Amino acid sequence: MHTRTWFALAVTLISAPVRAQQKVIEISGAKFRPMPVAFPAPQTGDPGATAALPEFEAAMAFDIAASGIFKLLDRRSYLAPATEGMDAADIAFSAWRDVGAEGLIKIALTTSDGMLRGTLALFSVGSGFEQLKIRAEAPMRTPRKLAHALAEGLYASLINEKGPFETKITFTRPSKSGRNIWVSDWDGSDAKQLTSSGLNVLPAIKANEGVAYTAYKGRGAWVYLTGFGGGQGRPLVREGSLATGVAFRRDGSRLAVAVTTEESAEIWVGNADGTKLRPTTATSYFLNTSPSWAADGQTLAFVSNRAGTPQIYMMNADGSEVRRLTFQGKYNQTPSLSPRGDLIAFTGRDERGVFDIFTVNVNTLAITRLTQNSGSNEEPTFSPTGRLIMFTSTRSGQKQLYVMTPDGENQLPLPMKPGGEDTPDWGG
Repeated sequence: MHTRTWFALAVTLISAPVRAQQKVIEISGAKFRPMPVAFPAPQTGDPGATAALPEFEAAMAFDIAASGIFKLLDRRSYLAPATEGMDAADIAFSAWRDVGAEGLIKIALTTSDGMLRGTLALFSVGSGFEQLKIRAEAPMRTPRKLAHALAEGLYASLINEKGPFETKITFTRPSKSGRNIWVSDWDGSDAKQLTSSGLNVLPAIKANEGVAYTAYKGRGAWVYLTGFGGGQGRPLVREGSLATGVAFRRDGSRLAVAVTTEESAEIWVGNADGTKLRPTTATSYFLNTSPSWAADGQTLAFVSNRAGTPQIYMMNADGSEVRRLTFQGKYNQTPSLSPRGDLIAFTGRDERGVFDIFTVNVNTLAITRLTQNSGSNEEPTFSPTGRLIMFTSTRSGQKQLYVMTPDGENQLPLPMKPGGEDTPDWGG
């Protein structure tokens, strides 16, 4: 099994996580296994904190379970008394060892001056020592924000890398008149509808500014941009008869989009404000769509049917050095390039006509199937650091959003009421 090295560390979080200078858990490599952790009910004797507890606890438990670095143990197996305290001297570590826990996450909640405050302590069950302590606070009305802040601090401290817990996602939901654009926290909570009518599809988060999307208007469809508060979208790309599938470079400086003319659909690249756009592919009578930027901002993944069927390709952002990556399957689409630079997640249709999520290694071209025998699974999008993949699935009936690790493990539905969500995009 993978070896973990624990060390003592104190982190105080007030408005944002503080990152440790050294990794505690190394999560790369084939030998990694999630750490089994116990998370007993948070402690509080404060009436205000007690009222906030259910919402806080639900968010915290999902963050831990979906993180990819922990295996959250079932509370029904816990043997330690519920009254046990937050100090190492008060903890029955043998009882936690007996249920298979290697780590123990304890949280205490209090309130003061309209703020909900949390203290998280992580204990090494094997050594019986407190290894990490984190403090954070959030307004009383937003207990989920406090949970996300504590989860972010815990994650960042253990692997010395920013987590996904304070990021946003965008997606579409069906409406009476078509589809609308929504934005929410990473787990689907605090969802806000950004458009109010018409057919609006393929949203993409533009860092610190809002959400771009394709809106069908009259005989055409072009890209518009609206703020995170919604409202009237302003035109961003109005080229050709259709402009679809906009994607932004991670630094927010450039965009790529598929522009359709009478003869073909080509990938155009330009400034993020929609200026200085120019085509970077030139394949008359073929379709080039669904661009996705590499983290370095120098290369793009995209879909093209230039070889007869839709397949995944990569090229430099100026259109040079085009190479085909997928040769298995006759219908591969919706690529999402990992910010880590090693994988592209995509939707593939198998020989039975079923859609599932696959990855292709950009160097070896090795294909890995991540979903199977669980409904239709489509539209993958990597988290901002590439540690998780979000996608849509019909395995429970109505299409909804799921999250998993890039090896296909730990597939979990987002804790939101299914609403036919589609085409998610994960922003920082």
